[in-house]
Amino acid sequence: MSAAAKNAVRETATPAGTSLAARITAAPLPADPREARRRLADLLAEAKGEGAGSLTGLLAEATPARALLLGLADQSPFLWRIAHNDVGRLERLLTTSPEESLARIVATARDAWRSADDTPQLMRALRRLRAEQALLVALADCGGAWGVEPVTEALSAFADASVGSAVRFLLKEAAAAGRFSPPDADDPEQGSGLVVLALGKHGAGELNYSSDIDLVVFYDPAAPVAEHLEASTFFVRLTQGMAKILQERNADGYVFRTDLRLRPDPGSTSVAVSLPAAFTYYETVGQNWERAALIKARPIAGDIPLAERFLADLRPFIWRKYFDFAAIADIHAMKRQIHAVRGHEAIAVAGHDIKLGRGGIREIEFFVQTQQLVFGGRRPDLRGRRTLDMLERLCVEGWITDKARDELAAAYRFLRTVEHRLQMVADEQTQRLPAEEEALERFARFCGFRTARAFGTALTKHARAVQRHYALLFEEGPELAAEAGNLVFTGTADDPETVETLRRMGFTRPERTTETVRGWHFGRRPAVTSARAREVLTELTPGLLAALGRTADPDGALSALDEAFGRMPAAVELLSILRSNDELLRLFADLLGGAPRLAEIVASSPHVLDAVIDPTFLDPTTQPAEIEARVRGLVGEPASFEDFLDRIREAARQETFLTGARLLSGVLTPGQAGEAYAAVAEAVIRASFDAVLQAFAAEHGRVPGARAVVLGLGRLGAREMTAASDLDLVVLYDFDPERSESDGPRPLDAVVYYTRLTQRLVSALTVPTRRGRLYEVDMRLRPSGRKGPVATQFRGFLAYQSEEAETWEHMALTRARVVAGDAAFAEEARAAIAAVVGRERDPGRLARDIRDMRALIAAEKGDSDPWDLKLVAGGLVDLEFLAQFLVLAHAAKHPEIAVTGTGRVLARAVELGLIAPGDGETLRQAYQQISDVFHWQRLTVEGRFDPAAVAPAVLRRIAGAIGLPDGKVLARHLDDTRAKVREACARLMPTDNPARPARGKGRRG
Repeated sequence: MSAAAKNAVRETATPAGTSLAARITAAPLPADPREARRRLADLLAEAKGEGAGSLTGLLAEATPARALLLGLADQSPFLWRIAHNDVGRLERLLTTSPEESLARIVATARDAWRSADDTPQLMRALRRLRAEQALLVALADCGGAWGVEPVTEALSAFADASVGSAVRFLLKEAAAAGRFSPPDADDPEQGSGLVVLALGKHGAGELNYSSDIDLVVFYDPAAPVAEHLEASTFFVRLTQGMAKILQERNADGYVFRTDLRLRPDPGSTSVAVSLPAAFTYYETVGQNWERAALIKARPIAGDIPLAERFLADLRPFIWRKYFDFAAIADIHAMKRQIHAVRGHEAIAVAGHDIKLGRGGIREIEFFVQTQQLVFGGRRPDLRGRRTLDMLERLCVEGWITDKARDELAAAYRFLRTVEHRLQMVADEQTQRLPAEEEALERFARFCGFRTARAFGTALTKHARAVQRHYALLFEEGPELAAEAGNLVFTGTADDPETVETLRRMGFTRPERTTETVRGWHFGRRPAVTSARAREVLTELTPGLLAALGRTADPDGALSALDEAFGRMPAAVELLSILRSNDELLRLFADLLGGAPRLAEIVASSPHVLDAVIDPTFLDPTTQPAEIEARVRGLVGEPASFEDFLDRIREAARQETFLTGARLLSGVLTPGQAGEAYAAVAEAVIRASFDAVLQAFAAEHGRVPGARAVVLGLGRLGAREMTAASDLDLVVLYDFDPERSESDGPRPLDAVVYYTRLTQRLVSALTVPTRRGRLYEVDMRLRPSGRKGPVATQFRGFLAYQSEEAETWEHMALTRARVVAGDAAFAEEARAAIAAVVGRERDPGRLARDIRDMRALIAAEKGDSDPWDLKLVAGGLVDLEFLAQFLVLAHAAKHPEIAVTGTGRVLARAVELGLIAPGDGETLRQAYQQISDVFHWQRLTVEGRFDPAAVAPAVLRRIAGAIGLPDGKVLARHLDDTRAKVREACARLMPTDNPARPARGKGRRG
């Protein structure tokens, strides 16, 4: 017999041999006495007919037994059905001592596997025994013969016997089928390699009346299973069979609902876990709530010596050597997450949850378990499983006062008794009091109180006592709960109130949210596998979810964070930063929901958030000189060229993140952000060019008198870069033909020198290092396109632009700008470019060439996707081409029109009278709005912008950025705007000649 069973049959103040009927001292009060008497009369008539004369005698007179049966007849349909179904059984229970009845039931259940020929026969036997056990416990409990401890011990003893019987039957069956070879066929559990642990109240011997039983099943991979079977397959099937025997409902009912979810990470493991895998899990990612659960772990079936050795091996995990004060915050965080607002003194009796509610059973258990975890590593006497026993030990050892022990013990016994009454009504696993006044009055009488008010007074007294002691233990704890309501993610099952809280917060898939958060605590993501990361995460979770709930797309934001945790090696730094600053937490949540590109930067480099709380965040600059000074300051003095590459990437990441965050926060407009992105890129190119030149010179020296500059074209040259822009670069160099060799240790000819120098520069800007990438670089706008040297001699550049270049190449030069290199040479390059751009041209032929180029692009890349704002007809390419046309057509007479930037060119054209003010305003507004949306697209979405795949919240955000209500209105508005652009381009670039195929060596400008 198990220890729990032995405890259950121990003698009480009344001799154990005395019949149950003789020991009845209490009874529930019927709510409808007349109906109760009628039902009892029916039962007595049936008893008389079946010859149960003793029962008739016991219940005919005004005896305590009759009062007990009247109360059950009226208050518990479940118990009355059991009593009525077998009056002989009822008579036997009343006329025998409850301890003897318990011993008989437990022994019969324990040995039921021996006589069962098949699974249905075992299931029938256990279910009938369970009905008798349920009636026995209810009679002894409601009749006052047993207190809380004997009741819970009796329930636990029967659970032990039932689980053991199911396991032994399945092992016997497997042995008969040749799937298993037990060392002892008469005792198949011994040496089986199977470990069945009871956790929770079952493990502690404190099972409640209609409780689930929490089991975890482990196995030894070297167990004696048949050679053709994997141990994992065998034990998983055995575990499933055990659960079926215990919990499948049939005509005889069920034995116990069985919960297997307290095993390591149940979302990703089978119902049976190998012992080595379990040990590794607990040692690496085991959580404090699992330590608390394992306090109550008790071997109840299988290879008991093996189970004891496993628990002994886990002692260092459960019981820390030093006082574990970190655990107290983590354990309390679980409890704080249960409650929405701390400090409520009122206990609303109607509808109150006596387990999870304030002043409830869970608070008493946490009060005990937390102190066990903190002090049990140094105090072995505090390692017991039972709550009341540990209250006594805490008092004996001086950790709590006598008053605390007595008041908490009294409250525990009262609340557990009420819990049992709740569950006896209909055999339901509930801890919630009736919410309706009439039902509460009825239930109060079932608990022995004449009125609900008297019951409420008693309940409130105990609950407030629990609250007082619990608050004293945790009075310094920080407030972590969400104002929206319950948030609890410990354990394995969804808390219904947490699901509702998440729904109110804005999560449309709250069940997925709870599973995601639980997955973090189970260590399913690399970033949160460390104990410290999970401790910080426990405290941060309510605030983090609240912040995510306020974003435009809470579910998408949470998914983005989960994906980031999957890629990050560690998240302690990020989580600590977010925990320390609510403003950063809100911003990070906003990034996750609306700008995943920026969230990626934060995930890889959490320290970029530091700059957000700097006062200068709200006072930005787009001036290239200031941004360059900041970039160079972040780079500092690198120890080597490789160190420089890492540092420049860190600096660029921080500055681009700041620009994106400012755009997202409304500190910068999209146009200003474009200038800032370009300034960051220019600073990076200048610093990289200097570093590359210095490193290259150390190997090859310098070419005497030679000079070089880097031209930025495209969006870089126009200062209109987005978060995703690449760099269009051309490197020009000039040297004295008489001195064409470098003067270093390994001299090179000037052409080879600048070719390799340019390759080094491109590599410095593009190669991925441990700190990531910088930019993609495109050099196809150089005169030789894809085929020739990557660096261009200045003389050749001038000759080519004067004699061979096509219109599209001159179009590219309208946005060319020197971004790095020799200052004097830069002036010469600028003058040369201005001369090419300012050449006299035939407007009609120029318009025809540009039209041809646009047609070629449309044919090759398409122009029909309305959300491809760059290539779509009437989009950015058309506006840029129109601006380039205006520059090339009029720069000869109006050199002041040759400014970089599409918007600036259009504004200057109006000032110069080259286009009508009405057209200018239409085009200016069109460019600003299309460009703004394009910026937001690049900030929020990677790759192609597909409105069907983009979260609706992102579309609303983009629409809102230009003052429109939603994505549908935005789409219509963009259609109208592009139609106006197409019409304006047709009028302002007229040509009477039909389009002809365009020629070009490289890509367009």
